[in-house]
Amino acid sequence: MLLELANHLRDLWGGFHLFQYVTFRTIMSTLTALVTSLLFGPMVIRKLAAQKAGQVIRIDGPQSHFSKAGTPTMGGALILLALTVSTLLWSDLHNRYIWITLGITLAFGVIGFYDDYRKIALKDSRGLPARWKYFWQSLFGLGAALGLYFTASVPAETALYVPLFKQVAIPLGVMIVPLAYLMIVGFSNAVNLTDGLDGLAIMPTVLVAAALGVFAYAAGNAVFSSYLQIPAIPGSSELCIFCGALAGAGLGFLWFNAYPAQVFMGDVGALAVGAALGTVAVIVRQEIVLLIMGGIFVIETASVIIQVASFKLTGKRVFRMAPIHHHFELKGWPEPRVIVRFWIISVVLVLIGLATLKVR
Repeated sequence: MLLELANHLRDLWGGFHLFQYVTFRTIMSTLTALVTSLLFGPMVIRKLAAQKAGQVIRIDGPQSHFSKAGTPTMGGALILLALTVSTLLWSDLHNRYIWITLGITLAFGVIGFYDDYRKIALKDSRGLPARWKYFWQSLFGLGAALGLYFTASVPAETALYVPLFKQVAIPLGVMIVPLAYLMIVGFSNAVNLTDGLDGLAIMPTVLVAAALGVFAYAAGNAVFSSYLQIPAIPGSSELCIFCGALAGAGLGFLWFNAYPAQVFMGDVGALAVGAALGTVAVIVRQEIVLLIMGGIFVIETASVIIQVASFKLTGKRVFRMAPIHHHFELKGWPEPRVIVRFWIISVVLVLIGLATLKVR
């Protein structure tokens, strides 16, 4: 939006030429989303509290969580507000990747909102039944995957790239559709499973979003993509603005979500930001790198799968409780220790993922 305005005004003042630079708009997008979150956060929290949108605590969970009952949830709406406003203000609205990514993020946010609404307003502890939640996730995820496939303009957009190897690109053709679908839906649910402690999910989200912004910038720049020998995806650099907005909105939300949390993300936020990360990774052709950088989300999901499989097959549990962050709580780790250590692991994993840009 502002880019269009600047294009009309740059003949009047040369300073408007700054808007042509993706790096400048990314910085401004990040700051805009951060300030929006900080400004509107208190109001959103008051509104949620007035609507009695309090968190329902699992009775089989750690006892330390019982004191959190009633803390406003659905705070992910604040992330979506800041993300949407900032993206629309600073991105090139003619870029198809912006609309696909923003659209899938908001669609998954709507699914999460309805799930939270049923739990809180309708007092339905199940929320949106799993089969319907998965149906709507699949519908939107598949729609995004098909959209990316049918609008692909270069062979790189339908190939699987293996990090650390210069020339390993596996042409997938139409099989890119199920891969994209799995990344979007899978990462959406992975972030949702991780969102169980104050700030646990949002900080890794911020770190991964920032790193994906680096990949998006490099993939969209012909010189950098050639030098780094990563897939060149024309137009993908515009996703830097989206990634910056997600990182800024996440940091603003963390201001209120840090231990002890004033507000929880809820499914409206967790499902949306997870889908956003998966979509960006698919566009910039870095699905494997996302699994590395988002390793915390992968580990949390794997712990649930292992726990369920073990109990069904042997009648025994591998962990004291799943997802795995609860296992460490039940071992006696204070909640802040679990959170900060998981953050540290996320930093290390993101750095490893970024290293793949050069190590080939």
